[in-house]
Amino acid sequence: MGSNTALSPSLQSPMTDTSPSTAPLLIIGAGLAGWTTAREFRKLDTTTPVVLATADSGDFYAKPTLSNAYAQKRTPAQLVSTPAAKMAETLNVTLLAHHRVQSLDTAARSVVVSHEGQSQTLHYSRLVLATGAQPIRIPMGGNAASQVKSINTLDDFAVFHQALGLDPGATGVASGKTVVIMGAGLIGCEFANDLLLAGATVHVVDPSPRPLALLLPAEAGEQLQAALLARGVVWHLGTTVTHLDQQQGGLQVQLADGSTVGADMVLSAVGLRADTTLAAAAGLACERGIVVNDLLQTSAAGIYALGDCAQYASAGQRTLPYVMPIMNAARALAATLAGTATPLVFPLMPVSIKTPALPTVVAAPHPDQPGTWKAGDGEGFWQFVDADGVQRGFVLTGASTARRMEQSKATQA
Repeated sequence: MGSNTALSPSLQSPMTDTSPSTAPLLIIGAGLAGWTTAREFRKLDTTTPVVLATADSGDFYAKPTLSNAYAQKRTPAQLVSTPAAKMAETLNVTLLAHHRVQSLDTAARSVVVSHEGQSQTLHYSRLVLATGAQPIRIPMGGNAASQVKSINTLDDFAVFHQALGLDPGATGVASGKTVVIMGAGLIGCEFANDLLLAGATVHVVDPSPRPLALLLPAEAGEQLQAALLARGVVWHLGTTVTHLDQQQGGLQVQLADGSTVGADMVLSAVGLRADTTLAAAAGLACERGIVVNDLLQTSAAGIYALGDCAQYASAGQRTLPYVMPIMNAARALAATLAGTATPLVFPLMPVSIKTPALPTVVAAPHPDQPGTWKAGDGEGFWQFVDADGVQRGFVLTGASTARRMEQSKATQA
């Protein structure tokens, strides 16, 4: 599935010996944030050496496709849009695939990476941290607690796909399989809808009273709940998973309300936490994510961060784990790295929720924005308005999603 492209031997020795003053731009992470930064930078600067280090293969894929792959009838391998070697060649980037960064020395402007048991020191002129996020793990009891799966990468999806009884090299359905999903947020609902389309029986467990409770007005959440219920989702709301045990014939899922569910697999979709491990160990300022200013600079000279790992000053000290924030951040950062300091300004960025049972678009207001959700002029339309009656956000469902452009123009971020 993945490419094993790595730094050629002829390039490894000079890289180790390069002084910081002549060292390359180094990007850590080959997700959307890392590769998009490289691509945008190359539009502005075609000569500066760029090295991209990643613990995985470096193959390029769109992460949102992980939660609707079954609807698209695509296998894990088919989700790769551009192999790593082709990305590196096209962008003139030296790729270090399957290289894990062990440590960062901000004073020496260097990192230590390991590959197949060998370590080497790489110097950088500037460093971009695009380390992404890691799934939040919920403590639970039971002899099968370690069998809970999360899908945060293409490799994760391949493991899940195969565990459902599907050969990663072939299409198929999960008919007869039962999957319990922990979490009724955006990702949980997308996976629930997609797994239904794969033929699975799906149970969704969440402590909230309805799906997407933190993102949607109550009526919209109830609409989505009803639409997925009609497609076959079994809801377990107002409760949590407490134990997971392996028993003859499968897994037994124990819920806090005393009920149990038999399952073949349990998928955790309770959220992500910014991966700040490397940055924090190096002494960079970290809170919910790696703290960056409007230029995406961290607290250390020459080091920048973006994507799921970053806590954006431009977004009111929030993390923004969506595609559009990454694209906007990468363009601004590339310009800064190419010599034109470009503060990041986020536009209104509506999010499409991939639930064919009830297509939904949400432009959420800032969490600190006071106001109220109210029904708009038409079915499947809600507005978030402030005390002055100014629209600061919106939700569209069903046929009303066609009003996305209209409502985007009517909303003041």
